[in-house]
Amino acid sequence: MTALTVPARLSASIPVDPDAPEAHDWLVRELARPEYQAAKPTWFDLASKAVQDWLASLFSAGSGSFSGILLIVVVVLAVGLLTVAFVVFGLPRLNRRSRARVDALFGADDTRDAATLRRSAERAAKTGDWTLAVEERFRAIAQSLDERTIVLLMPGTTANDFAARASIAVPAEGARLGAAARTFDGVRYLGRAASPEQYDEFVALDAALQSARPAAFAQPVDQVTVR
Repeated sequence: MTALTVPARLSASIPVDPDAPEAHDWLVRELARPEYQAAKPTWFDLASKAVQDWLASLFSAGSGSFSGILLIVVVVLAVGLLTVAFVVFGLPRLNRRSRARVDALFGADDTRDAATLRRSAERAAKTGDWTLAVEERFRAIAQSLDERTIVLLMPGTTANDFAARASIAVPAEGARLGAAARTFDGVRYLGRAASPEQYDEFVALDAALQSARPAAFAQPVDQVTVR
């Protein structure tokens, strides 16, 4: 019994020198053991590592890739914002002119020019409808200055707002413009009766503004703080 076991123990201590195929097979069997498989990185680990390496390369010192990507992102965002603004608001000047009448001064569907508004006011005056005559003449005054790009009518423009901006462009008529705006508001919104004298004042103001030389501005007056 003892004689048989001694050679086995001796053979276990003899150095092993396998050839290449046998060594490969041994390595494959060794790596297939459960403890090695458990330590093997999963696909999620590999993907996370790849993302981390990519982010690190973007922020690494001396790398030009991050600035290039940042520029592309900024350009894409800018184009997107401009596209949205164009779809929602349209071209700035065209939108301003097309929506100028959606406010307290003009009706939503009122697309008449100054000449048409004057004719409407004159017809109302001939029939004795002084309320309509005063309203239409004031609208003609405002539309006339807008057509001459002296004062730009904006969405939400009120009579008082228009008068304040027109007074900046034509200071000599500031007092009459303010009085006309108050008359318009009183007739239009407070139910006050208009008179032939008030209409005549509007006609005179309209004529004066048509011949007035506006103050020298770099651009039309389209903004003012009304106090």
